[in-house]
Amino acid sequence: MGTLWTRLRGRWLALSARVLARIPFRDSHAILVWAGLVGFTGALMTVAFRESVHWLEVAFLHHSSASLVQSASVLPWWVRLISPILGGLAAGLVIQFGMRLARGQSSTDYMEAVAIGTGAISSRASLVKSSSSMLTIASGGSIGREGSMVQLAAMAASLVGRLARFPHPRLRLLVACGAAAGIASAYNAPITGALFVSEIVLGGITMETLGPLVFASVIANVTIHRFFGYQPIFAVPPFTFASNVDLAFYVVLGLVAGLLAPRYLWLLERTRRLFASLRVPVFLKLGLGGVVVGIISTVAPQVWGNGYSVIGTILHGHWPWLFLLFVLLAKVVATAATTGSGAVGGVFTPTLFVGTALGALFGTGVHALLPHWTAVPSAYALVGMGSFLAAATHAPLTAIVMVFEMTGDYQIILPLMLGCIVGYSTSRVLREESLYSEALRRKRAAQPPPPPVETIDRLIAPDPPVIADSAPLQEVIHAFATHRVNCLYVVADGTRFLGVVPVTAITGYFDDRAAAEGLRAEDVTMREVPVLHPGMRVPEALERFTRYRGERLPVVTADDERRLVGSVSKADLLLVLHTNLSQTTGTRTAGGEAPSATPT
Repeated sequence: MGTLWTRLRGRWLALSARVLARIPFRDSHAILVWAGLVGFTGALMTVAFRESVHWLEVAFLHHSSASLVQSASVLPWWVRLISPILGGLAAGLVIQFGMRLARGQSSTDYMEAVAIGTGAISSRASLVKSSSSMLTIASGGSIGREGSMVQLAAMAASLVGRLARFPHPRLRLLVACGAAAGIASAYNAPITGALFVSEIVLGGITMETLGPLVFASVIANVTIHRFFGYQPIFAVPPFTFASNVDLAFYVVLGLVAGLLAPRYLWLLERTRRLFASLRVPVFLKLGLGGVVVGIISTVAPQVWGNGYSVIGTILHGHWPWLFLLFVLLAKVVATAATTGSGAVGGVFTPTLFVGTALGALFGTGVHALLPHWTAVPSAYALVGMGSFLAAATHAPLTAIVMVFEMTGDYQIILPLMLGCIVGYSTSRVLREESLYSEALRRKRAAQPPPPPVETIDRLIAPDPPVIADSAPLQEVIHAFATHRVNCLYVVADGTRFLGVVPVTAITGYFDDRAAAEGLRAEDVTMREVPVLHPGMRVPEALERFTRYRGERLPVVTADDERRLVGSVSKADLLLVLHTNLSQTTGTRTAGGEAPSATPT
């Protein structure tokens, strides 16, 4: 029995090593696996937050509806008045006393953690702020829930990466994957999730980062919509294209969006400074913001929440232009009061609200003038949504893809591209800072980013898989099957580096036991291998990788002992180069090109 077990075990080890030799498992594959895990956990975090907010709405308002605005519309006026006030006070108390439990911990801001930090996000502080955000949203605050959903997904990713002891570049990428997963889950837009993080948070698109971001977004989207059954947030009507005259008006709409977006951002920032100048406790500031929202909602309950349901009615309905203008202005003021008071949440969805209402107003006007030559107002509302988003975020590609993903209609591409590019270009002329870059500029001023990584010391992974030079070949095969690696480092006397054994070097011995008999690890060792040294600069290390086809290089001491210290991944080196470039660009263009530190 023992002989049979030994024989079966040997064949299994040989088969495992053979598969590994033919299908090498690279670091890029490992990153995708972790990105998939983060996408799944991020989706779970967004589901938990969404259901918690719904439960609080029922408990707070004693009314259950698919839409917060629908609940507000049937409540007495005095309930609409006091609900945001009480919710603001409660949310402020949670922040004021809850953040005392998280003193000295890392930042809670995922954009800050990715753009200028190490990727570490405080779990305790994130949970405190998310609890505060739930109270603000459930009580009628004019703010988006998606910011907190994305923050929780990024927090979960940071926790996973820290438990796995990832180096800082890979941890930042994992947090970015969590954020992309949160956006994909919140908006049913997996491509948008990846592009938003690439374009705004990371500051650029590279294959080393885009692949994991897309994978995390897809896994999150599949999880939340296929397994949990959530439907798209907007029921978008078909896009209609009346004539070529529409194209000229879409350009004008982009111009209008580009002119108004800077004023919208100015109002948000001005309100934030006004509330910051008040010498009162945090809970009173949030309560004061609730007072503004409560007064407005007595006559315009449409300002409650992030505006999902109102956007849907604008896209499908024909509102009187005067009432639509009133709701638009009321929503802008309510959003400025809520965010300016310090409430935790996002302004991404309220920005979509403003763009949709602006486009519908514009479309109503041009369609009344030229009913046979122009499209219906809902078509202009969709283009207005993308144009205003591009103008406010300075991310036209994200805006184009997001609206296209929501419609799934190729006819909208040309008008959407025109509006978004014109809106973005016009806005950049009037205001260099975007919806997100100004917040990061403040973060940089308060806490400068860490210096660029110049050496490989922070990237060294300790305890690489090693094998003694005197180990029999069967032990080498067993080590490959156990560690699931492409190369084993061969050492003598326990630490002195001799070379590597690639898995391809032993495949010929799987079926030829006679040839393998008596061979040891040193007999199949490849000794001419580039090595790295502690303290070596990143460009020099990357140059060593150009002379080696593997995914990792050993790090050995520069003395005669050649003691094995660890290994460095090529993927981590490329991530460091991308991060260094982004930080250098962000520091040099502090006016507005840097990614942001404000949640979505």
